[in-house]
Amino acid sequence: MAETKTTVTAGSAKASSHQPKKSSNVFAMLAVPICIVIGVLFYIFVLGNDANFQGGVKGPNAHPVEDGIGKWFATVYQGGVIVPILISVLLICVTFVIERFLYINKAKGKFSGADLVRRVQFHLANKNVDAALAECDKQKGSVGNVLKAGLKKYKEMITNTELDTEQKILTIKNEIEETTALELPMMEKNLVFLSTIASVATLLGLFGTVLGMIKSFSAMSAGGAPDSAKLALGISEALINTALGIGTSAIAIIMYNFFTTNIDGITYAIDESGFTLTQSFAANHK
Repeated sequence: MAETKTTVTAGSAKASSHQPKKSSNVFAMLAVPICIVIGVLFYIFVLGNDANFQGGVKGPNAHPVEDGIGKWFATVYQGGVIVPILISVLLICVTFVIERFLYINKAKGKFSGADLVRRVQFHLANKNVDAALAECDKQKGSVGNVLKAGLKKYKEMITNTELDTEQKILTIKNEIEETTALELPMMEKNLVFLSTIASVATLLGLFGTVLGMIKSFSAMSAGGAPDSAKLALGISEALINTALGIGTSAIAIIMYNFFTTNIDGITYAIDESGFTLTQSFAANHK
């Protein structure tokens, strides 16, 4: 009967751990194509709006309006075919920055993991495991989830008469490690998009720059006097792609480092909580 109950509990834990993972996968699968569609539509209908160009008609020789935001929209539109791709990449970057920010902010909990460890340590010193569990429920973060799982096993080991102290400590430690193994991948999930964009955006910008410079040199090599309009358009296209690529890459790099730093802080607090729990059990139940 006890074995069946343990199996059911483990099954429930696995089911609950797969649910957020599944929803996160669905989010990633939907976010990327949606951002691409929005980026292309923005390029065609907003940046490429006829009202942004002199005479109300866009084309190879069209000029942006002289002032207002339409001038900037038209200028970016003339960056060429790589611009909608870069806009889509920028939207994907911003989308996953917001998604990771919300998730990691939630993983931090209502108060810091270090504060939770101190509170739990105080309650365990007074041999009040239930109060320590209540503190984990208040924290509602990854450290609280890991510590709560460890405390439940801690409470179970207090009444266990079959294992010696070393085996009990090892059991608590294994429970903490298993719960940590479920929490950490969810915090790191989708960061691969930011790390990829950090490299790809720069390369895309460089590719657009090369295309623009090809147009510029083509205008210069034309027979007779160089076409100054085409020369300026090619240089403009090159610089626009460079700016979009570098800007998107910079955002991705900065936010990736920001998130990994936060995750490292949470991981340290989890490690500290596990050490505190095992040391407390060893001290109180020799």
